[in-house]
Amino acid sequence: MSTVFTRNLIFQSNNLGTEATLLLTFNGPVAGVGDHSPVVWRVSTFGKSGPYQMRATYKSQLAFTKPQVESGNIVGAATAVEINVGQQTTLTKDGQVFSFSAPIAGSSGFLRATNDAGLKEDIAIGFMSPGQLLPTPTLIFEGVGDDSNVTAQFTPILRAYVTSDYQETQILRGEIHSPMLWDEDLAALPETTTWNLTRDAASGRYSITRA
Repeated sequence: MSTVFTRNLIFQSNNLGTEATLLLTFNGPVAGVGDHSPVVWRVSTFGKSGPYQMRATYKSQLAFTKPQVESGNIVGAATAVEINVGQQTTLTKDGQVFSFSAPIAGSSGFLRATNDAGLKEDIAIGFMSPGQLLPTPTLIFEGVGDDSNVTAQFTPILRAYVTSDYQETQILRGEIHSPMLWDEDLAALPETTTWNLTRDAASGRYSITRA
């Protein structure tokens, strides 16, 4: 079992020159089995003038969830179970109640969830946010068949974009049509880091650099 870690990220700007919306998501490649879509984690708007700041905290304790989806957004979860790398769990349904089994040993380096609920179901991977009962979703596997499983090797590579086209917990079903400004493996960062969002007035290009 790997040690659980926390990463505190601070994104800030000062006199950016124009209003900009920063989006954070874990939308990099994921090794494993099952078609999946990433989920928007954080969205925050930085103003044209003066100082602005967004704080985001990631905890590496992962979890599987039975997500509740409305209009392309994950709005909650029917149930969830914390899981560690190298473990597996099974989703079942008794009447109208979903539940995940207690995790047991599985494939080394991977997370696995098997759908044994009788019908196609959505299954999501997320992480436990400090102070929250249910996980924050990062990836969703939609319409997982009965007696089928999803297997993922999740690496917390976070990416940042400037775009106002999305909202938090929205499922990303295609590429983000804005340049990727930043990507970092959170496991490789110190516990707390600060990042400056700036804009070049001549080119209009944004950049994110370590403070």
